[in-house]
Amino acid sequence: MSGASSQPSVSLSLTDRFAAAKRASRALATQTAGAKNHALEAIASALLLGSDRILAANRMDLEAGERNGLSTALQDRLRLDEKRITALADAVLDVAGLTDPVGETVRGSILPNGLQVTQVRVPFGVVGVIYEARPNVTVDIAALALKSGNAAVLRGGTAAENSNRVLVEILQEALASAGLPADAVQTIDEFGREGARELMRARDYIDVLIPRGARSSSRPSSPSPPCRSSRPAPASCTSSSTRAPTPTSQRRSCSTRRPSG
Repeated sequence: MSGASSQPSVSLSLTDRFAAAKRASRALATQTAGAKNHALEAIASALLLGSDRILAANRMDLEAGERNGLSTALQDRLRLDEKRITALADAVLDVAGLTDPVGETVRGSILPNGLQVTQVRVPFGVVGVIYEARPNVTVDIAALALKSGNAAVLRGGTAAENSNRVLVEILQEALASAGLPADAVQTIDEFGREGARELMRARDYIDVLIPRGARSSSRPSSPSPPCRSSRPAPASCTSSSTRAPTPTSQRRSCSTRRPSG
């Protein structure tokens, strides 16, 4: 069980939501691969069991999109059905099957003075992601973040607000059922564009920010944390693409130590 609260926080302000994700990230960083995989399996099952809830919310977004003149292409990106939900659940299980990147040794050396230096992969902490009208990305990012020991704060756009809200509720319920902090996945869609701007400024809470999508729609309008854009991704940050071979993780030098003996 995690030291952080397993139940999701409700009715939080934007800053409180960031802070809750930060607290959850500290608990996630120390979880075993088995615990994270168990949570991912719970998420996959919850998506299938909650398909009626997801589809009802998605219909609301599609109807709003039609009224607001959303293009046919964007409506197709937005649309979920039983087949797509099953594919999402399968993708989560695929992530569970990946090798846990946390603690992986990247390189090491022994200095002339005898100190042994080892570089290992560690979680970022809290990953913020901005994207538009792709509710499937909500699940993909949450799964990759969890696998690599990170919390996620997601801004998926007004067009998918109802779908994302229900998806995050299901993700949080699954995390809680697996004994991990539910606040590890947050959506801030309800805060609109102001929420996106505050996400870009939240250096005290957000460790890396990934605007995902077209350059015109994802360009930050204010200072943001280190990984500013997924086009292209810097060497220290894996791509936000769901086809990334490994989940998001950061290379960081550990403290040096003298070899035993």
